[in-house]
Amino acid sequence: MAPLASSFSKSYTEARQKFLNAAEAAGLAVDSYIHPLKGRDGEELAMDVVLDGAPDAQHLLIISSACHGVEGYCGSGVQIHALQDRPWRDAAQARGVAVLYIHALNPHGFSHVRRVTHENVDINRNFQDFSKPLPDNAPYKEVQPLLLPEVWPPDAANTAAIQQFIAERGLQALQAAVTRGQHEFPDGLFFGGKAPTWSNLTLRQVLQKYARHCQKLAWIDLHTGLGPSGVGERIFACADDAPTFARAKAWWGEGITSIYDGSSTSAFLTGLMWMSAYQECPQAEYTGMAMEYGTQPQLQVMNALRGDHWLHLHPQAPAPLRQKIKQDLMDAFYTDTDAWRTQIVDQAMEAMHQAVTGLSTP
Repeated sequence: MAPLASSFSKSYTEARQKFLNAAEAAGLAVDSYIHPLKGRDGEELAMDVVLDGAPDAQHLLIISSACHGVEGYCGSGVQIHALQDRPWRDAAQARGVAVLYIHALNPHGFSHVRRVTHENVDINRNFQDFSKPLPDNAPYKEVQPLLLPEVWPPDAANTAAIQQFIAERGLQALQAAVTRGQHEFPDGLFFGGKAPTWSNLTLRQVLQKYARHCQKLAWIDLHTGLGPSGVGERIFACADDAPTFARAKAWWGEGITSIYDGSSTSAFLTGLMWMSAYQECPQAEYTGMAMEYGTQPQLQVMNALRGDHWLHLHPQAPAPLRQKIKQDLMDAFYTDTDAWRTQIVDQAMEAMHQAVTGLSTP
């Protein structure tokens, strides 16, 4: 196999080409869903899908990347490595498990080095029933004025106000208020949208095409930005159901965490993407998890996100400031070292092998 670092990329264009090349080298067809907009460098954007295995396989494992665009620099590398890993592919095939790679759920964010979509939406808060009243996040309303100040970097008064909030309520309270998702401020952070995004609708098409035939479905969605550097937290990504949680623990270990019991570093969320598995693949027994790799301290990651949203609202910002904000965001979601990349791939491949074993065990 090629050196591990060669599976990772410096741009969306490079990542997509490597993914397409890896699929071709493996003799696998690519199904591309073209995004309506162009990328940062004028390139074509797409949600690219590769199925490794029989189309009518009863057991299907999904590996997805770039739900939060910039996080695709990590997830894409894992997917490209896996496509080049012949022993891994042979192991899945031997157990009758087909593997579906969904590369760049949010290609626009991947290309533009943003976490959100072109609609400024966090797609992992966007899978709501929009015919009903949307969740209200009252704590976010309180902190919204603090998150996006008039100037960047924030002035002393803004910094002091944030620190006062943390001192009085705690960092976890701030994280929960900000990250839970909100539907009131379209220019704000963690906006869940007022309607389904392109990524939401396109992912549903993919699931309808590739996952309507399986009887057992597993899903590992690759994320970054929470927790200790290089550590992949395994977060339960299913409905709040005790038997399913027990199955996930049997597959992925007792250390798997949950947003339902407070054991996860993630706050309790709604509108999560994997709910589409129940809606689009009702015939399947579904077991999923998010692999959440740590990068930087929590407040540092949050400030990088604040800076990027500020830049989105101030496109006239001078080039040096723009460059720094983008680099800060990249550093918050991708650690450019061989040691970190090795940790990422090792943990992902272990989880993928465990999923194949779980899917194929009666």
